[in-house]
Amino acid sequence: MSKTYIFSSESVGEGHPDKVCDTISDAVLDACLEQDRFSRVACETYAKSNLVVVGGEITTKAKLDFVKIARQAIRDIGYVNDDDVFHADRVFVNVLLTSQSMDIAQGVDARKAKGKKTAKQGAGDQGLMFGYACNETPELMPAPIMFAHRLGRELTRIRKSGKGPAWLRPDAKSQVSVVYEDGRPVAISNVVISTQHADRWNGREVSHAEIEKFCIEQLIKKVLPAGMLTRKTEFLINPTGRFVVGGPQGDTGLTGRKIIVDSYGGTGRHGGGAFSGKDPTKVDRSAAYMGRWVAKNIVAAKLAEKCEIQFAYAIGYPDPVSVHVDTFGTAKVADAKILRAVNKVFDFQPAAIIEQLNLLRPIYSKTTNYGHFGKNDKDLTWETTNKTEALLRAL
Repeated sequence: MSKTYIFSSESVGEGHPDKVCDTISDAVLDACLEQDRFSRVACETYAKSNLVVVGGEITTKAKLDFVKIARQAIRDIGYVNDDDVFHADRVFVNVLLTSQSMDIAQGVDARKAKGKKTAKQGAGDQGLMFGYACNETPELMPAPIMFAHRLGRELTRIRKSGKGPAWLRPDAKSQVSVVYEDGRPVAISNVVISTQHADRWNGREVSHAEIEKFCIEQLIKKVLPAGMLTRKTEFLINPTGRFVVGGPQGDTGLTGRKIIVDSYGGTGRHGGGAFSGKDPTKVDRSAAYMGRWVAKNIVAAKLAEKCEIQFAYAIGYPDPVSVHVDTFGTAKVADAKILRAVNKVFDFQPAAIIEQLNLLRPIYSKTTNYGHFGKNDKDLTWETTNKTEALLRAL
């Protein structure tokens, strides 16, 4: 008997208040790494109305104007309209940054352990991280989150191109519900788009019908797979009927609140740690990237149709305290054999993760929006499938 169910995932645009904060935090991180690749950065941003607070702990040799970095990030997002309360040139930016705690630093700095000849870098914190991959899409990502990201990315491209409707504004959300039969995506049951818009344009009110027609005809039908859109597919566009007040004017933003949007849309589990604003000594970020790399290579090697890996750390300790692989019954060999191969091919120590993925580079602004996983960019090394042959040999 076939099993049918619906699974939904959401994405948010660059102008969403939480993503504004993620963007500023990652812009600060990249600016630090550009001047000092060994910068220790834990940057958190808060935004509300016309106020931005950039806080956290940063130890770096870089000389930076944090106010200028924040304003440029806001400008790049698109908050530059005269009627924006949250405006790149008018927002108040408060900077509350201190150095990294020495108590944390001594746990992370490489040092010799008892009985060891070489020094090893410890994990920046305790915690558990997950990596996930599946063969539902070419990106080896779950279909619902990839479809939602595609909508958000295209909506932003149209807005920034200057060729789309002039009433588009930066804040936006997308959500896609996918019908599964026997574990495979077969159709899209509904699509939700909420896009901020100007109240009036060229002396007239922007109508809901105009927004709805644009989103369905110029966005949804051009981005999502035509074969998965059926006569039963429901389109919900700006369901409240009006979305003029958006961004930090309409809602408070905070770094790290979109961890499910950033990862797998709820399909794979999440350890709870946010990514943006953290340098790669923070295993919340680097180990999550490592998990994606491992899981993606397992699926790319056709060892399983989907795979989730979990590992955990203790602060200051270099080796993970546990590593677990789950292929949900889709593997061609036993999960225990895959785990043994994984431990032969990959090194999970924090310093090794940084080296294997070449993470001490100013690449993190590329990750901020539309997911940290599933992107085709050579700088995002955790998306490579260069370990498939090594895994097969290890088996």
